[in-house]
Formats: sequence, structure tokens, C-alpha cells
Amino acid sequence: MGMFSRLGDIINSNINAMLDNAENPEKIARLMIQEMEDTLVEVRTAAARAMADKKEMQREITHYTNIRDDWENKAGLAIDKGREDLARGALVAKQKAEEEIVRREEAMELADEAFHKRQDDLSRLQAKLDEAKAKHRALMMRREAAEQRIRVRTQTYDTRVDDALARYANVERKVDELEAYAETIRGGEPTLEQEFAALEQNDAIEAELDALKKKRAKTAAKPAKTTEKKGA
Repeated sequence: MGMFSRLGDIINSNINAMLDNAENPEKIARLMIQEMEDTLVEVRTAAARAMADKKEMQREITHYTNIRDDWENKAGLAIDKGREDLARGALVAKQKAEEEIVRREEAMELADEAFHKRQDDLSRLQAKLDEAKAKHRALMMRREAAEQRIRVRTQTYDTRVDDALARYANVERKVDELEAYAETIRGGEPTLEQEFAALEQNDAIEAELDALKKKRAKTAAKPAKTTEKKGA
């Protein structure tokens, strides 16, 4: 692909659309930047060459202008000396010099036009290059941010955490089993709650027993009093 074809594609390109549709935007951005930088160097070289051509044409115009003026002076001198033949030859040489001047002026105009065209291309290409670099930096920042999020989430939700929780659950289960086994070892031994309940029950029975004894004692005392009254 020629330089000017590449330049046209780059200047007319929509960088955002190209990167959005690319399989690897970051790689595409690097390639675009590299191609733009290479093309920028070529355009600058072409602009410098156009400027050099313009300066060369200017020097040649000055050279042929001096020649033209010299032949014009010689033609005048020949006329003064009565040598029309020499004057005629001098005028022919002067006309040739003027033709060379016209050709150089046309060439210089083309060189000047080419120089300004290259300058315009440089400005537009530099703007596209700056845009591509900014887009590339943004892609780099987005990639680094995504990688950082992945690292953080990988560390947070690492399978080692799940393994640790599973091991903790196993330990907790074993403790439950040990506690259950301890309960079976105690066998018929009353629990603390059962012992307090037994104490409360014993107090109630003792109270009821005491009440029953008092009642029985009163019942036994009544017949004895009756017998004593009859004997009297």
C-alpha cells in the first residue's frame, strides 16, 4: 500500500468504530499508532522535499532572471554599436531564459502547493495520531482496571475460602457428635434440670406427708376423748 493511500485511509478513518469492531482493540490501537507514526514520518519527509524543491526552483528562477537581464543588456549594447545581428541573437537568448523562468515558476507553484498539502496532511494526521494514542491509553486503563477487579474477586471468592468453610463445618459436626456421645455416656444420670425438679417434687411430697400425719393424728385422738367421758 502506498503512502498516500494509507494516509487517506487513516485520515478518513473513524478510530472509535474501528476499535469497537476489532477482535483485539488494544493490539489494533498499537498497530494503528505505529502505522500513523510511520506515515507521519513519510509525510514530513515529503513536505521537506516539497520545500526543498520550492527553494531550488527559486534559485533557478533567480539564475535565469540574471541571464535574461544580461542578454537584454547585451542586446541594448549591440543596438548602440549598430550590430542588429548580435542584438537579434541576444534577444533570442533572452527569450529562452524567460521560457526557463516561466517553467521554473510553474514548477515552484506546484512545489508550493504540494508543500501546503503536506502541511495540511500533517496537521490532520497528527490529530488522528493524538486521538489514537488517547484511545489506546484509555484501553490500557480499562484493561488494567478489569485485571485488577479480576484479581480482587479471585482473591475474595477463592476456592480456598470455600474449603476452609467446609472444614469448619466438619469440625462443628464432630463437636456435635462428641456432645451427643457424652450424653449417651451419662446414661441414667439426672440432668441439672431433672435434679431441681426432683427437689421440688420431694418438697411437695414431704408437705403432703406431713399434712397427712397431722390429719391421722387428729382422727386417732377423737375416739379416746369419747371413752373418757363415758367412764366418768
